[in-house]
Amino acid sequence: QMQFVESGGGLVQPGGSLNLSCAASGFTLDDYAAGWFRQAPGKEREGVSCITSRGGNTYYADSVKGRFTISRDNAKNTVYLQMNSLTPEDTAIYYCAADPLDYYCSGYGRMRNFFGSWGQGTQVTVSS
Repeated sequence: QMQFVESGGGLVQPGGSLNLSCAASGFTLDDYAAGWFRQAPGKEREGVSCITSRGGNTYYADSVKGRFTISRDNAKNTVYLQMNSLTPEDTAIYYCAADPLDYYCSGYGRMRNFFGSWGQGTQVTVSS
C-alpha cells in the first residue's frame, strides 16, 4: 500500500522558516515525480511544488517561488520542502504526493495528476 507520512510542520512567526519531510512507503519513490500540496481552511487543495523523478527539474506555484525549495533523497524515499520567509497566507495543512509521469511536474502539467494518501498531513501555522 502506497503511503506518505508528512512531518516538520508547526507554529512559526511571519518571516520564519520550516523544513517539511515526507517519507514514502509501499513503493519506490524514485520512479515518481514527487511534490507537495497544501489546503487552507475553506480553500481548495493546491499544488505548491514538485520535483521530477531524478531531481532534474522542479516546479513551484507562483505564490511560493523564491521562498520554497523542494528536494529529494531517493535513497531514503523522502522528499523535503524548505520553506523560508513564511507569511500567514502559507498557513495550511501540507501533504505530499507523487506522479508516475514527470510531465505533470511542470508548468504545463501543474501537478494535475498527482496522487497522495491525503491523510493527516502536517499543519503549518504562520502567526505572530
